[in-house]
Amino acid sequence: MAIKLIAIDMDGTLLNPAHEITPAVGQAIGAAREKGVYVALATGRPFIGIQRYLLELDLLGEGQYCITNNGALVQRTVDGECIAQSTLDIDDYRYLEALSRRLEVHFHALDFDNCYTANRDISPYTVHESYLTGIPLKYRRVDEMDPGMRFPKVMMIDPPAILDRAISHMPAEAYERYTIMKSAEYYLELLNKQANKGEGVKALAEHLHINADEVMTIGDQANDLAMINYAGTGVAMGNAIDEIKAASQFVTKSNREDGVAVAIRKLVLDL
Repeated sequence: MAIKLIAIDMDGTLLNPAHEITPAVGQAIGAAREKGVYVALATGRPFIGIQRYLLELDLLGEGQYCITNNGALVQRTVDGECIAQSTLDIDDYRYLEALSRRLEVHFHALDFDNCYTANRDISPYTVHESYLTGIPLKYRRVDEMDPGMRFPKVMMIDPPAILDRAISHMPAEAYERYTIMKSAEYYLELLNKQANKGEGVKALAEHLHINADEVMTIGDQANDLAMINYAGTGVAMGNAIDEIKAASQFVTKSNREDGVAVAIRKLVLDL
């Protein structure tokens, strides 16, 4: 069946190692859109962290959508308005922040506008997240957080050895209450139990009246697995982890080799 919606992960997938969209990838996405195919970026980044790429791909107009915060939010690109969302509340924040301290890892939380940390020794990975996405970083003690706040996601962040040790001690209760997944070797993301990229892509497809077998998803990391499993056509990047490759129907080239363009040309444009 013809592809009507393509959902594309960003880091390690859409973007090359220099965090750029290559001309070949941009041209392939443009050609798919000219054919009438919806293209949505599906990323762990917040909305503010993808706007320049949306602009570059001409995806900022009416009738265009994106999936952010690993599926917690499905947003209109023209104004950021949510058509679907699954967020955490202040009680979730307090539980997970306290858990991070017990596990001895750094922690930050993202609301719709800012990144917050209660760690006085702010992690360089938190600083990197703010720099990479452009989201403002603020230090706030737990007792200073507004009780009415909602969080698309929170993150435990540290060097891989420290983070992996914390994961090995993660209580079963946390897995029962939250979606927990790695988006990079130094990022552990914790979300509402109903939030993941698969649910985000599903919500967008249903909004557009598109069936799962008319959806193609492209990714490389564990946080892409749910959308790879949801779509009729799951595509793994050549640089993807083995779990993504095993779940996909097609393995394309790496993000160094215009893998997104290769997949779109073959599976959507029939080139």
